[in-house]
Amino acid sequence: MDSEAGVQGRMDHRWGPSLPEEVLVYIFQMVVIQDGAVPFLCRMARVCRLWNAAASAPSLWRRVSLGYEPGKTQLPEMKMDTFHWLVENRFSQLRGFSLCHWEKNVDYAVEVVSQSCPRLRSLTLSYCKGVTEKTFQSLGANSRSLERIDVQYSETLRMLNVNVISFNGTDSAPGFPLLEELCVDCDAPMTDNDWSDNDLRDILFGSTKLRVLSLWGYPRITPLGLAALPCVELECLRWGQYSDNMTPKTGLHVLTEKWRGTLCELDITYHQFSEEDLQMAMSYLSQATNADSLRSLNLSGTRITPPALRLAIGQSTALSYLNVSSCRHLPRELQRVYHGQEDIRQLLDHLD
Repeated sequence: MDSEAGVQGRMDHRWGPSLPEEVLVYIFQMVVIQDGAVPFLCRMARVCRLWNAAASAPSLWRRVSLGYEPGKTQLPEMKMDTFHWLVENRFSQLRGFSLCHWEKNVDYAVEVVSQSCPRLRSLTLSYCKGVTEKTFQSLGANSRSLERIDVQYSETLRMLNVNVISFNGTDSAPGFPLLEELCVDCDAPMTDNDWSDNDLRDILFGSTKLRVLSLWGYPRITPLGLAALPCVELECLRWGQYSDNMTPKTGLHVLTEKWRGTLCELDITYHQFSEEDLQMAMSYLSQATNADSLRSLNLSGTRITPPALRLAIGQSTALSYLNVSSCRHLPRELQRVYHGQEDIRQLLDHLD
């Protein structure tokens, strides 16, 4: 009996090397979806030859995040030779690439990936340091299939100056023709942020398919600069500021007139557009042929007035989020965040 139990134990111990490779790949895929490809696949590859082969499956390496992510075990800083090996041996089908909390070699890493991964669709740089114009130059020259660029809270963009010609040496460079999302938010006010309309144009001049544009904290970007972008079906514009300068300005109506039929989300927090300009801008939103498009509207800290607000929400049948906190031209009791269509309909009753 003991002998039989020992044989059974040894057989149980060998279940891993006995699994079909495709079953292992499926199991690994479930873990990758939850925890990411790195370091899990690297560790599995050291178990045995079978597990190494399964962990090398290109389908498991389509989305890779390198660096420290909150809530996950912090990894030691990756050496460049290890990074090169991964790019050459594992990233053949890479679609989405993220760097998190990298403090050096960010430009170089993006350059290597953009040159070696022609299927790259999405790039995220989160809390990285040292991102410069070289990042966008490398992407513009090599990653024409990019659909999403997300540069969040990275110490870079305050001095960014992108030259279109440097993308591929010609004035006819197509830029990012497939780009659908660009997110380059600042995580805090930057008095030395020099990003301007020209910088934005140099990145997006060929991005006719852009749907999402997030530009929190860029005071030098103007309504006319945004309106000049080639995208005609923008769905989300997040263009808030961290504080107001109390100087009235105009031009919002140009944006709502251009994108009134497609905008689903608009955020102009603390932008001090004049009361007349806001009235005209909300009027264009109310004239949209598709009343079900607008779902989120953030007017916090603006000069919105009751008549203008009534225009914005009166015809928007799908609006489910409205922020009018700190709007001094509204009655104090109405200055808050509204969630859900019923809550917003009750606000409309108080505006009448």
